[in-house]
Amino acid sequence: MKTLTNIFLTLLMVAFMQSCIVSEKPNIDFFQNSQYDFKGAQFASINVPMVLAKSYIKKALREEGESEETINLVKKASKIKVLTVTNGSSKMLSDYEQFLNNNHYEEWATIKHDGDNINIRVKQDGEIIKNMLITVGSNKNEMVFVDVKGNFTANDISKMINTVSDK
Repeated sequence: MKTLTNIFLTLLMVAFMQSCIVSEKPNIDFFQNSQYDFKGAQFASINVPMVLAKSYIKKALREEGESEETINLVKKASKIKVLTVTNGSSKMLSDYEQFLNNNHYEEWATIKHDGDNINIRVKQDGEIIKNMLITVGSNKNEMVFVDVKGNFTANDISKMINTVSDK
């Protein structure tokens, strides 16, 4: 019986950790479109398992002196996907923005910081924000896309944006 329990726990742990594996296949909808010619862009994606990550992220944010608003936003997240793109193009980024517009994402903020452009877009269901997409683009054709699913309010995101903007 003990062996069976150990095998079950091992399989359960492997199932949780499987989503942590870094993949070269994109994990965000627009980039999964095989019809689009990405012209040499290279992808690295990871699905962050929230069961394991929430406590680690909150602890790291507290150690770095981040605001409680940012930490509270992490608490409300249910799924996070991260995609990095190297050798991307400005055309690919503009096509991605058009895709978001066509899928009813609203642009909430654009922040320019140290040569990087940070864009935050949200998709709402009534007053509740179900999906937030954060895009970070640099001048070197390197981009990071973060897809956060959860149940946020406009007030939650505004507080987080204001604390980031104040720094």
